[in-house]
Amino acid sequence: MAAGAKNPISKTLVWIILLLLIIGLAGFGATNFGGTVRTVGTVGDTEIPVTRYANALQRELRSFEQQTGQRISFSEARQFGLDRAVLAQVVGLAAIEDETDRLGISVGDEIVREEILQIEAFRGLDGGFDREAYEFALDQSGLTVEAFEESIRDETARTILQGAVVGGVTAPEVLTETLYDFARETRDFTWAQLTRADLAEPLPEPSEEDLRTFYEENEDRFTLPERRRITYAYVTPDLIVGDIEVDEEQLRALYEERADQYRQPERRLVERLIFADAEAAQNAAAAIEAGETTFEALVEERGLTLADVDLGDVARDELPDAAAEAVFALDAPGVVGPVETPLGPALFRMNGILAAQETTFEEAREDLQAEYARDTARRRIEDEIEPLDDLLAGGATLEELDEETILETGEILWAPGDDQGIAAYEAFRQAAQEVQEGDFPEILELSDGGLFALRLDEVVEPTLQPFEDVEVQVIEAWEAAETRARLIARAEEIAAAVEGDETLEDQPLALMTETGLARDAFLEDAPVQLVTAAFEGNEGEVQVIETEDGAALLRVDAVAAPDGDTEEAQQIKQRFSAQAGQGYAQDLVDAFTRAVEMRAGIELNQAAINAVHAQFP
Repeated sequence: MAAGAKNPISKTLVWIILLLLIIGLAGFGATNFGGTVRTVGTVGDTEIPVTRYANALQRELRSFEQQTGQRISFSEARQFGLDRAVLAQVVGLAAIEDETDRLGISVGDEIVREEILQIEAFRGLDGGFDREAYEFALDQSGLTVEAFEESIRDETARTILQGAVVGGVTAPEVLTETLYDFARETRDFTWAQLTRADLAEPLPEPSEEDLRTFYEENEDRFTLPERRRITYAYVTPDLIVGDIEVDEEQLRALYEERADQYRQPERRLVERLIFADAEAAQNAAAAIEAGETTFEALVEERGLTLADVDLGDVARDELPDAAAEAVFALDAPGVVGPVETPLGPALFRMNGILAAQETTFEEAREDLQAEYARDTARRRIEDEIEPLDDLLAGGATLEELDEETILETGEILWAPGDDQGIAAYEAFRQAAQEVQEGDFPEILELSDGGLFALRLDEVVEPTLQPFEDVEVQVIEAWEAAETRARLIARAEEIAAAVEGDETLEDQPLALMTETGLARDAFLEDAPVQLVTAAFEGNEGEVQVIETEDGAALLRVDAVAAPDGDTEEAQQIKQRFSAQAGQGYAQDLVDAFTRAVEMRAGIELNQAAINAVHAQFP
């Protein structure tokens, strides 16, 4: 079946395919894969060229890198399953092409010619089609003219078939209406959080039998998790900083390097308002002097804010000479000008004076010494990395490192979540999590410039703590659980009373009322499930909501359906319907493609696929 009319869908897709081919094919000519490897497989009678798979992989890699802003190796891409996803895509395309051939769908040379003539990449300086540019671009991409034109023909035929599959697909109106009503419905409700004060009787003192029973029924609460007994050797700058000898001359040199930090010139808080010409600036200055206006009013008249004209605190050398003279001549806040500036005549308002400050060497000496010592300590530790690595490689133990080097040893019984002592360092926690018994220690770095190495001595299985050791925790847990159970029971009593002749308002509760809340509303200090429960309940119904530490009561007062006839509502429905229709269409294409693949049959050449993968770094 020939397509004699131009397909508008085809035009856009062909342009995209062409640009992707020109970009993606660079470096992936058919000769890259040897003289005999030409296809990675077939679907029915349709072959999948090696170059198609290679180019698709290249495009996906580049797309991923553009989205993430970072380079990705092919091995990393394979871990994400990118190669499998791309292979599924090219197999799907081949399946549709095989079906178009079976059905006899094709396009004539005239349509292919029209598509090529409209691609700007193939136009010459006069705006017309340039045959040499066309052939050169394809040659650089490893394509022949025949192969490229055939790809356009195939793509157009695929588009025709896919368009026939999804033609007329729209989202059902009832779906759009139902989901809109669901999303925009609002509710009014009254609720109350029950606390210990709402209990009829105070909580009794637990007996030892109560506590031991609770302990036995909740052993998991009092069981220590799996822990790791680890020996480590480490050093940090803080451990050796006291041994660093401070060189006085170097301290003074460091002070001079920080002269700008320790010698602050006088600075002033300044705002600047620029005018179009000197006359306007002079008139504004005169009006301020006469009390007819203010600097703030002038700024507002210009459609600006004070933030727009604020220069912050500036030193004399940060202003133009004329402005600096005028601003720093003031001994109190005020307005000066007009003053010529590179941006035009301006008024300057000075709002405050920051006096010059100087920190002498003697005053800064303590801070300089601490900084110098820490920097020296970090450099000394860095110099130890290679010698320490050599010692460990030679079979030295952590205990021997303690005796022979600047490292100190320690022991920790560590479990995930512990962040005390050396476990405060993320690098240590990660290493402690990953180390296995029998692993050889290695030198690793800490975030503050320190070093450490560790050894896993023992994995301690989860251990139930003796009742006597955790009795205080048992009491606290029992009280929390008993309080929660009693609050839930109290809430159920109130709910039962309300179902009779009483109302929530008759109860001694601190009631709160919410109106017009949507499903995505958030209520601070309310149970997280409160809003969800409000939309699950019926109007007038009172619900008991069990919370983590007690209970709450909820009554739905009103259910308000949205007005679906407003202009905004219609626009939202139209957008949703279009998006849902696109989703349906894609699902139909996917289902149709899978059916074609099953009918036609798929054969893959794993050796060819591996050859393609070998071309990627």
